[in-house]
Order: sequence, then C-alpha cells, then structure tokens
Amino acid sequence: MSETLLSVKNLEAFYGDFQALFGVSLEIGAGEVVAIVGANGAGKSTLFKTIAGQIPSRRDAVTFAGEPIGGLRAHDIVRRGVALVPEGRRLFRSLSVQENLQIGGQAGRKGAWTLERVYGLFPALRERRAQPAAELSGGQQQMVAIGRALMSNPKLLLCDEISLGLAPIIVRDIYARLPMIVAEGTSLAIVEQDIVQALAASTKVYCLQEGRVALAGASQSVTREKIAAAYFGV
Repeated sequence: MSETLLSVKNLEAFYGDFQALFGVSLEIGAGEVVAIVGANGAGKSTLFKTIAGQIPSRRDAVTFAGEPIGGLRAHDIVRRGVALVPEGRRLFRSLSVQENLQIGGQAGRKGAWTLERVYGLFPALRERRAQPAAELSGGQQQMVAIGRALMSNPKLLLCDEISLGLAPIIVRDIYARLPMIVAEGTSLAIVEQDIVQALAASTKVYCLQEGRVALAGASQSVTREKIAAAYFGV
C-alpha cells in the first residue's frame, strides 16, 4: 500500500452562503492515479479548487505530505508541490507557448521537469513554442496547460476536466502520456466525464454526488452499475 500523500477529511466548501461540498473525505497515495467522477455540479471542480487554495477551507481539512495546508494561499500550495490544471486551461492567450510554460516554473521548485522535458513529453509544443497560445488547437492548449503545471515540479498534479471538448484521438494521446508523468514521481488526480476512460486510467475512483462522496473504491473492482447509481443518486 502506498504512503498517503494527500488526505482530505470532512471538507466543506462555500461560495458565499451556498455550500458546495459536504464532509468530503478522500486520500491519494504516492504514485497513485485517482479519478474523480460525477455529474455536472457535483462538486468536482470545487474540490480541486479548494485543495489548490483557490477556495478557503479549514486548515486541518487538507493535509499534504503530512502537513496541514487547508486555507493556505494558492501560490504557497504550489510551492509545497500541488499544481492544478484548471478546467478551460486558463492560458495567457497573448503569450507564446514557451512563455506560458516558463510562468509555471516561477514557483522555483527543483525537479525533473524543465522546458526540454516538457517538449519531450509533448513534441508538438516544441514546434510551436514561439506561437501565441491563442493560435493553438484545443488539444495543444491542453498540453500547454499540463506542461505549465509540470514546470512547477509538483508531487501532486490535479487535472480538471482533462478531456473536455477534445477529439477522442487527442484524448487518447494525452492519456498515453500520463504514465510518463507518474514515472517521474508525480501522483495524479483527474476529473473526468468519461467514466470508461477514468476507470481505465486510474487506480482508485471517487464519485461525487451533490457535493458528497457517493462511492469510493479501486477502479478495477467498482462496477459500472454501482458508479451509475452513485452518479445519479439512485
């Protein structure tokens, strides 16, 4: 059994007076790939934003590498080794591919991921490194978003809606590279709408339903019927 890297316990999250997460608990081990699934509005993106420090939480609700990080500022959490690939990618569209990647390296963490390593992972980006991000295809933009996060040399990479709006062939291409990221010592958590893809890529899966964990288990032992029931709350 792998050592616990991230522990979330009884996490609650709010947008003003609206409560989006209710007592969410989960664990991610070193070297694991964990999938977070659920319908739109289930709280998946809110969970990632809270872990990444974009939404406030109790200090002891999120523990990373043995230290409580709940409520810390987002840039402090990046410096500790957690990086978020946000839904919609959120690139600096007027900046070049290389400039976007270099922004990810400003956290100053040492590790395996450099510009050359990112270009090795995504060769298409090397060819387009001088182009503005706005001129790239959706798949290439997703590669830049992942590469930018990797440039911070995270221990944990959170990928929110990794395949949203992308052609199936591009999704397969990106997923084929995830094992290379894990091989460098980075754990992964992925929010994914495609349940089949999520189960195939992960070692553990959590299903959220209306801000609560409705199902958790090993990806290879959880049946689609159980996930469907948890997904729709039936």
